[in-house]
Amino acid sequence: MTLSLPISDGANELLSRSPLALLIAMLLDQQVPLEKAFGSPYELAQRLGHEPAAAELADYEPDALVAVFGERPALHRFPRAMAGRVQDLARVIMDRYDGDASQVWATAATGAELAARLSELPGFGAYKAQITIALLGKQLGVRPEGWRKAAGRFGEEGSRWSVADITDGASLAAVREHKKQVKAAAKARA
Repeated sequence: MTLSLPISDGANELLSRSPLALLIAMLLDQQVPLEKAFGSPYELAQRLGHEPAAAELADYEPDALVAVFGERPALHRFPRAMAGRVQDLARVIMDRYDGDASQVWATAATGAELAARLSELPGFGAYKAQITIALLGKQLGVRPEGWRKAAGRFGEEGSRWSVADITDGASLAAVREHKKQVKAAAKARA
């Protein structure tokens, strides 16, 4: 299966074939627009001249990686912090999954196991783990037993909560509108 987020074709192709790129995008998806977060792994590959591997990123000289992230336009609003988190992520992938990011989900027997694995990744936590499980299940066909339950509200069919529900510009607008309504309702209750 191939992602069809409202980003470049090259970025969608990279995210669809590279589990590491997908995890990096999920990691970067905070305090920047979705298009920026999910387009940045492709831009990182362009800057490096090749698709990055976990071993390369884990061993990258930290200040040099910050420079790659900070080159204009920066890959994230906080290039130093995010370069460090990406490097930490790559190191975990090396240490726990022999450098193969797909093993985070390919060897998870259940949604609960997948949630635990994702939650432990640097910069993830339970909330981001749920969104990742929903994205994997809804758009990439990764569906271990109990994946919808593990994804929480993000796994609900027809929901408009997250990147898991975005397949084009119209669905992106629907997710943004839904989030806006939820925030307004919460503010009205406060």
